[in-house]
Parts: sequence; structure tokens; C-alpha cells
Amino acid sequence: MTDVNKEAISVLNDLIETSKDGQEGFKTCAEDIKHPELKTLFVQRSADCATAAAELQSAVRSMGGDPETSTSVSGDLHRRWVDVKAMFTGKDEEAVLNEAERGEDHALKAYKEALEKINKHNLVGIRDLVERQYHGVQRNHDQVKALRNQARARS
Repeated sequence: MTDVNKEAISVLNDLIETSKDGQEGFKTCAEDIKHPELKTLFVQRSADCATAAAELQSAVRSMGGDPETSTSVSGDLHRRWVDVKAMFTGKDEEAVLNEAERGEDHALKAYKEALEKINKHNLVGIRDLVERQYHGVQRNHDQVKALRNQARARS
């Protein structure tokens, strides 16, 4: 396996963890929210993250690598923190949307870093996939932020 392949696999495996974190994070949000449209949105976003992870895993396999299959430790810790915080503050719409936005901030950062590595190491074989997914993360982030701002305005 070439060094370029190893670097590309490393970048993709990091994004798999990020996608798995998003999948679990949105699933948790869906469980915590009462508003039916938001619940539906979070369930759909969780499924979108699962699809993104599967795409990335397929790309890793096509390069001869072993794809990541689990969430990150930091994502697990964040979800536990959210659970503890919710016990004390309640699980109102704005609080859930705040945590969803925080998760999307993390995902955006991870994808930006991945794109920087792709450009630095000239990993052209994975650029289109990562850029397409980055734009999806950006849309998720913007939508969650707008919903959070609406909830904030109502309270």
C-alpha cells in the first residue's frame, strides 16, 4: 500500500468516526425532543450520517484499507455530557438544538481539516467525495443553527 493510500485511508477513517458521531448525536437528539417535525428531522439527519459513513467505509475498502466502524471517544464523551446536563437543565427544544449545533460545529471542523490534508498531500482520489459530504455537513449546520435561533426567539 502506498503512503498516499495510507494517508487517504487515515483521513477517511477520521471522517467515518465523525459521521458515526453525527449519526449517534442526531439519534440522541431525536430521542430527546418532543416536537414531531424536529424529531423527524433528527431521525433523517441520523440516517444521512449513516449513509455518509457507509460511503466513506466503501472508499476505504476500495483502497485496500480497514474502515473504522465506531464512534470517537470525544463524541461518546460529548453525548454523556449532554445526558448529564439534560438531567439538570431539562431537554427543551433550544437546549437540544444547541447541542446539535455544537456537534455540527465539530463535524464542520473535521471536514475542513480533512480537506486541508487532502490538498496538502494531493489526495485527489477522495477529494470529490469529501467535498460533497462537507457541503452536506454545512447545510445540516446551517439548518440546525436557524432552527436553534428560531427556538431562542420564541423563548
